[in-house]
Amino acid sequence: MTTIFLPDTKATQQLGINFGKNLTAGSVILLEGDLGAGKTTLVQGIGQGLGITESIVSPTFTLINEYTEGRIPLYHLDLYRLEPPEVTGLNLESYWEGIEVTPGIVAIEWAERMPYLPDSYLKVCLIHAENGTRQAEITAVNCELSILNIYI
Repeated sequence: MTTIFLPDTKATQQLGINFGKNLTAGSVILLEGDLGAGKTTLVQGIGQGLGITESIVSPTFTLINEYTEGRIPLYHLDLYRLEPPEVTGLNLESYWEGIEVTPGIVAIEWAERMPYLPDSYLKVCLIHAENGTRQAEITAVNCELSILNIYI
């Protein structure tokens, strides 16, 4: 696990921008953290790094937002309102396996509600720290963390 201290919203967005510029199609980012921890801010940065100009908002009610105008597509999912059995019915693997969609980056907020996981992913846990700062605890599962060398 790698820990990155994020002193402000701009730093959280910059981490996302670096992800967007460097991750490849098929990458999955599982986002965890309390409300207001910066999950959507990080995904907005990913969109910027991919060259997406459309406004990126949390898909809390729509569940999935698809952005296809960037370098590669961004699939932004939010599982906040779902229970694990409901998540199963979404067939999320179709996104990371590129089934019926163009392969892209899959960013899933509230990923701890997933009853199953992809074979490889980055887990990003955003935590409130002192004085309004945040920290990101990043764990790579069956994938490389070399992107972090760009940020640190």
